[in-house]
Amino acid sequence: MTGMHWLVLFGTIVLAWILLYVMALPEGMRAAGRIYGADFLASLCVVTPDSAGFARIAAMWALMSAAMMAPTALPALATYDELSHSGQTRFGLLLAGYMVVWLGFSLLAAAVQMALFRAGLVSAFGDSMSGLLSGGLLLLAGAYQFSPLKAACLAKCRAPLGFFMQHWDEGAWRNGLRLGLVCLGCCWALMALAFVGGVMNLAFMGLATAIMVIEKLPDLGRWLTRPLGGLLMMGGLWWCLSAI
Repeated sequence: MTGMHWLVLFGTIVLAWILLYVMALPEGMRAAGRIYGADFLASLCVVTPDSAGFARIAAMWALMSAAMMAPTALPALATYDELSHSGQTRFGLLLAGYMVVWLGFSLLAAAVQMALFRAGLVSAFGDSMSGLLSGGLLLLAGAYQFSPLKAACLAKCRAPLGFFMQHWDEGAWRNGLRLGLVCLGCCWALMALAFVGGVMNLAFMGLATAIMVIEKLPDLGRWLTRPLGGLLMMGGLWWCLSAI
């Protein structure tokens, strides 16, 4: 992996994480907000649905997607780069197609966050305020780990060479879109757990990124998917029972 396009990609990932670090609210401040209420938080310069609006919330989710999902696609991107031998242009189109899919996810996630906030189910920072919501999301994510769609998408992510050879004639842009959709099929439910772990919670984002990277590795990933699903379902069941 050599070339200016790789330096730009790695630089973008690092910059995204730096921006997320700058924007993230410390856990101590979150705890203070839970104690002192929304009036205490209103005076803070933070990205929240009530003060930032849809556009900035969508930008925050797009930043999260870039920081968390681009690293999970590095093996596939490297495979395409080695196959194409055409430098930056095709690579850029592939990456653009991939990120367009995640931009669409970011818009949808922002709309969901706004709706949940207005319904009083999540806090101004995207943290779930409902035990049933948290438990339901954990159960959904856990059950999805066992689904045929998850397995089919993971199979393609773990074998990018065969995936690209199958659709090679469609070009870099369409291959990027296909890769993004496959990646979305793998990871959307885990990304939705941000409402449980805390949107803009750096600890959750780091852990989720590591899990999604490992899950896409052909040797290690197959030992993670189903056990993770079982743990998520047990956690979701416990959370739901505790909330009743």
